[in-house]
This record gives sequence, structure tokens and C-alpha cells, in this order.
Amino acid sequence: MTKPTLLAAALATALTVTAPFAAAAQAGKWTARVRATYLSMADKSDAFSALGTNFAANAVSINSKFIPEFDFSYSITPNFSAELVLTIPQSQEVTLAGVGKLGKFKHLPPTLVGQYHFNPGGAVQPYVGAGVNFTLIYDTNLKVANVPLSLENSSFGIAGQIGCDFDLGGGMYLNVDAKKAVLRSDVSVSGGARLTTAKLDPWLYSVGLGWRF
Repeated sequence: MTKPTLLAAALATALTVTAPFAAAAQAGKWTARVRATYLSMADKSDAFSALGTNFAANAVSINSKFIPEFDFSYSITPNFSAELVLTIPQSQEVTLAGVGKLGKFKHLPPTLVGQYHFNPGGAVQPYVGAGVNFTLIYDTNLKVANVPLSLENSSFGIAGQIGCDFDLGGGMYLNVDAKKAVLRSDVSVSGGARLTTAKLDPWLYSVGLGWRF
């Protein structure tokens, strides 16, 4: 056997032996990320009647916007991790087609997902995730023709995720990520009947940096 062949065989053997240890080193690690995220609302709602007017489906819309995102994940095994997705309280504007702005509300939408990483320890580490979103809705200030409107105080729904970490060295990672969450709330006349259900169901498109420690 030639020297190059022996060298190649030895290298292959070394990689085979050390790969499990490199992957195992990822277990028990924490990752903190800071992301810039674009919150893109679905803007779907049921048709309804109010003020003597019939409003078509999807007449209610909520503005899309950029938001900051802070994420913390823990590696349970080399392939599996849990991630908590956080942001600061957000204010959104509500618009009704043919009427205009109805006002604003605030929300805080933490999301918890379980992730599967396809290439732990590699230079490129794609992953998928699934979990739940809980959104707290508060400080609702909505009116139509001076009639106050109300939203539900919270929303609970499933969330899905796909993304990738790119190893920059020194425990730093470039991250790209996309999430879809179910976020819905009934819109009602304050103290009265339900008018429609606003189906926000946002996509969240993110890019940021992560630090593993």
C-alpha cells in the first residue's frame, strides 16, 4: 500500500473515530442569538356586518414591521435542542378596509420550539423546529364610529420553524431563520357580540448572530 493510500486511510479512520466525540461536545451547550426579524401578518378575517355595512372577508389588517428578537436554546443532545424565542412588547395598528385605522393594541409573543439539527458540529448546521406560541394581547385601543372594540387577552397556537447556523469560528454563528405561528383573536364590540376573528398567523423572517457557550 502506498504512503498516500496509508495516509488517506489513517485520516478516514481518525475522522470516523473523532466525529462522535465532536458531535457529543455539542450536547449541554447553550446558544444565545440576536436577530433582526420581519413580522409579516397574514391579514385574514371572517366576513361580518357592522354599522349597516357588510364587510368582506379579510377586511381587517394589521401592519407588518421589523422587530428585534432574542433567542436562547439548549442542546439536549447533539441533534435535539429547545429554543425560547423572545422579543420586546410590540405595538400594532389595525385597519378596516373602507373605513381606515381603528387604533392600536400591544402584544408579547414568546414562542417555545423543539429543534432537530441535521449536522451538529459542522460548518453549516441546518435545522427544523416545531412548538407553541403564546401571545399576550393588552392595551387594546380600538374604535369604529366611536364604538369601542375589544380583542381577546391572549392567543395560543402551534409554530413551525426552519433555519440554518453558519459557523464563523470562535463560538460565533451567522443565523438565518423563518418561523410560522398561529395567532388569532376575536374582534368584538366591547361588552357585546363578536364581529369577526382576526387571523394574523404571521411569518417571521430573521437574520442574526449567535454565540454558543
